Amino acid sequence: MATSLRGICSMATRGLLDELAAAYAQRTGVPVSFEAVGGVDAARRVVDGESFDIVVLASDAIDKLIAAGRLDAAGKVDIVRSEVGVAVHADAEPPGIATEDAVRHAVQSAARIAYSTGPSGFALLALFERWGIADEIRGRLVQAPPGVSVGALVARGDAALGFQQMSELIGLEGIRLLGPLPRQIRIVTTFSAAPGIGTSPPAAVRALLDFMASDVSAEAKRRHGMAPAPQR
Repeated sequence: MATSLRGICSMATRGLLDELAAAYAQRTGVPVSFEAVGGVDAARRVVDGESFDIVVLASDAIDKLIAAGRLDAAGKVDIVRSEVGVAVHADAEPPGIATEDAVRHAVQSAARIAYSTGPSGFALLALFERWGIADEIRGRLVQAPPGVSVGALVARGDAALGFQQMSELIGLEGIRLLGPLPRQIRIVTTFSAAPGIGTSPPAAVRALLDFMASDVSAEAKRRHGMAPAPQR
């Protein structure tokens, strides 16, 4: 029987990896499953010694797990580049987001602003600091708990404006996805994958990683609001 492969990932890549896992299993007969949790929780579980064949997280998180001796550095591959998008409630009048000034005005005008954990959330807070509005809006910021979508907070009215990976906002009911941030302030995260140490046969894991990084997977990545990551 084909060796089954088990992975863990953050919520941003959940839909994509579910699709790629199903496609790979159909092509090869090798069962693949990914557990999607908050990125911070995923990294903690790997650090604590939980065994996974493949871990898919933001590239810098993968590097930290490699440095901790939990993942195989030689097997690391970049999978996708993911941009942060902007969302409002489905029934709300959408603000403009075509320029940096427009986004800043939308943020300053919003009653509550939701943002995510992880690198994209830190980058957004750094942007607010650079604009000089961090203190002004601090009491109106709502950070989504790990594993909870910013879009869900916007859909149920807990926030008027939400910022999160496009892949987590696409197709979510109850919100209107306005699009990615404009070029001047775009926030892009590279998500990478690496094998766990001493798990499934290396050749089986390598074959899956090659498939996930290949041109065959490019269209699925675009459907989920992401772009194929350039290969080093």
